[in-house]
Amino acid sequence: MKKLKYLTIFLLPASVAASFTLQGILTFIPVILFFVLIPLAEHFLPADPENLSESEKEIAATDPFYDALLYLMVPLQIGFLVWYLNLITQTSSTVELIGKTSSMGLMCGVIGINVGHELGHRIQRWEQLLGELLLATSLENHFLPYHNRGHHHNVATPEDPATARKNEPLYLFWMRSHFGSYIQAWQIEAARLKIAGKHWFSFQNRMVIYTVAHLIMGVAIYLAFGAVGLVYFLIVASIGIILLETVNYIEHYGLLRKKRENGTYDRVRRIHSWNSNHVFGRVILFELSRHSDHHYKADRPYQLLENHEESPQMPTGYPGMMIIALIPPLFFRIMNPRIVLDE
Repeated sequence: MKKLKYLTIFLLPASVAASFTLQGILTFIPVILFFVLIPLAEHFLPADPENLSESEKEIAATDPFYDALLYLMVPLQIGFLVWYLNLITQTSSTVELIGKTSSMGLMCGVIGINVGHELGHRIQRWEQLLGELLLATSLENHFLPYHNRGHHHNVATPEDPATARKNEPLYLFWMRSHFGSYIQAWQIEAARLKIAGKHWFSFQNRMVIYTVAHLIMGVAIYLAFGAVGLVYFLIVASIGIILLETVNYIEHYGLLRKKRENGTYDRVRRIHSWNSNHVFGRVILFELSRHSDHHYKADRPYQLLENHEESPQMPTGYPGMMIIALIPPLFFRIMNPRIVLDE
């Protein structure tokens, strides 16, 4: 029965559907739920550090429920995006425009990018393709080559754009991480093709394919929903990206691996990512907040991720930490004393 907790994810599309059909301040229901009510609940409720037993792991590893839930997110996300684009061109109220746009942006971050990230780690190419479809809803497809072969290799080092430096404000990090990861994605693909003896500018370069796909997607949205629809699509995609980068910020803030005399770094360990066992953030984000174990074993499915004592712990869940990160002095005051560097 423990698997049923992951059905909590449907609170998001249900609240977004309410936002799309209601009026006025009620269009902000998803934002209030995920960034006010859930952080408050996680502040007062105890974290759950419990891991699955060995027998439970064996069952969870082969239970199709966990994968089916991920696959279902693909038509759900695309369907809501089409609904939003059709709806937003007929909305005139400023309050409702902001409410509905923030709601769709939340889906782009939580479902589009986060589930796209989970599927992007899968071995099967068709599962990776599903992840690419989800990431396309935020124009964030460069995330896959960069994240899988850049971030996981360079995490907790100055070479990784997605590792926040100690005392680096969130707002500067957004720019450095997003554009730095985009550049590294091109570099990674160019290096891969060079090793294969092929030219970087070809359709074997995933970044070229993604760029063309994004252009086609933009043209299709323009033809179907007009210039207004295209502008609002770019806005919700940007919200999804900002949510991603805010999560990146809190996941590795201030943590660094020790550099060896030969210029290389010590191996990635569970001490190089911030962990959170707060229940709501865990289940809504498909265990992303057990990030230490994810970096220790990147191909481990979300339902099998574990808590370990050596993992540095956040004082609250991801939603609450994202809110705190918006106030840099407060974030530094809370997190800096918790940083333990790799010695």
